[in-house]
Amino acid sequence: MPARYILHMFTPSAQMSPFDINMAVDAGYDVVVPYCGVSAAEIRGLTQDAIFSRGPKGVKATGIFIGGRNVMLASDMLETARSAMVPPFEVSVMADPSGSYTTAAALVACVERQLKCAHDTSFAGKRVLVLGGTGTVGRIAGVLAAGLGAEVSLGHHAKLSSAEAAAAETGQRFGCVLAGADASMPDARRAALAGADIVLAASVAGVQVVSEAERAAAAHLLVAADVNAVPPEGIAGVGVMDDGKQLPEGKGVGIGALAIGNVKYQVEHRLLRSMREGDKPVYLGFREAFAMAREVIAEKEGH
Repeated sequence: MPARYILHMFTPSAQMSPFDINMAVDAGYDVVVPYCGVSAAEIRGLTQDAIFSRGPKGVKATGIFIGGRNVMLASDMLETARSAMVPPFEVSVMADPSGSYTTAAALVACVERQLKCAHDTSFAGKRVLVLGGTGTVGRIAGVLAAGLGAEVSLGHHAKLSSAEAAAAETGQRFGCVLAGADASMPDARRAALAGADIVLAASVAGVQVVSEAERAAAAHLLVAADVNAVPPEGIAGVGVMDDGKQLPEGKGVGIGALAIGNVKYQVEHRLLRSMREGDKPVYLGFREAFAMAREVIAEKEGH
């Protein structure tokens, strides 16, 4: 009988995300096994347990998924798992902590599309403000935008020092330059928004981080994108279904959570399937997720 496809799902959190378990089953895995409370020190041993038990042919029907809530720890775990392989005993590995890698990839790819479609421009040289920038999605979206040539600031709702610390930590880990922005009070947010060409709202669900008045005062705004699907909208005036809808003032356009979420879903599904269907092992982090998001959008555009 052909080997059954097994996905071992490692997370340092108390539970594995039900969202990711559902996605794995829908991507065609026959057996999905969550391992909770996994430390970084355990990844090497667990990986080698997974690869040596099925033989060189069986490993082709085996994969590893890394979850959790820490984007840097997940990246470290991905690299640890990769270094633990002993070819030909080698399996595919994907990291997507809290869905942040695929969500951030979809967010930045959707903004990139609207910059081109609505303004015939790109991220290069643009000033990007990420609100909720110290969280999982915000940090990775900032890294991706910086990689495209943008000047990125991560905003924090409480204090500037937290934003600056997150920017320094994330930039050092992923090899880019990020700044911190004060988004703690209305006056500080207005000042940050006044200089922004692009605003990415990646804060917690159900919290509005940009009011109508604050959005209207963002005179240079080209694109406002929001990943919050729970009312109220994270950016006032940007509906969950918006996909390039003109904002009430200026020349900016909005992108809502469900437009971004549709791309995110396809990205995660395709990456999980690529692990299962490929002839060679693959290692999938946020950069691979971004490449896939661009592919999804190109297909949507008919290119």
